[in-house]
Amino acid sequence: MKERQSRLKLIKTLIKSNSIESQDVLLSLLQKEGFDVTQATLSRDLKLLKVGKVPDGKSGYMYALPDDEENNESQSIYIQDFLRGYVSIDFSGNIVVIKTFSGHANTVCNAVDNLNLDDIIGTVAGDNCMFACLREGVTGEQFMEHLRKIIPDLED
Repeated sequence: MKERQSRLKLIKTLIKSNSIESQDVLLSLLQKEGFDVTQATLSRDLKLLKVGKVPDGKSGYMYALPDDEENNESQSIYIQDFLRGYVSIDFSGNIVVIKTFSGHANTVCNAVDNLNLDDIIGTVAGDNCMFACLREGVTGEQFMEHLRKIIPDLED
């Protein structure tokens, strides 16, 4: 998990301080810094960071990070989606089950995926519940503690 956080921080720094026009260029810069990253992992990182392409002022495009206000607004929308749809949260071992109102599981699952909870390695949505698989060593209690930091209005 530390490597991922370090890599995400470096990606932000590289994008802010360089004119990067492709994933290949960014991948090469990451590899020069000692990160052994695949194209697929880099694509997921860019999606997680909500990196987009903007005109470079010449004849091409370059990567850009969203501003903090935009990030805060997005996170606020995901929190609202989560709070509107969830009914209860329970966990056993490394599995978290979030029960939702009927038809809300996909929305709640999407919110969880976009809240950037490093505790989770994957999610699956049904119709009225979703499952999240926690990283090795993360307990349900730790997950709930982290979720409450992001969503203070969360009730048990």
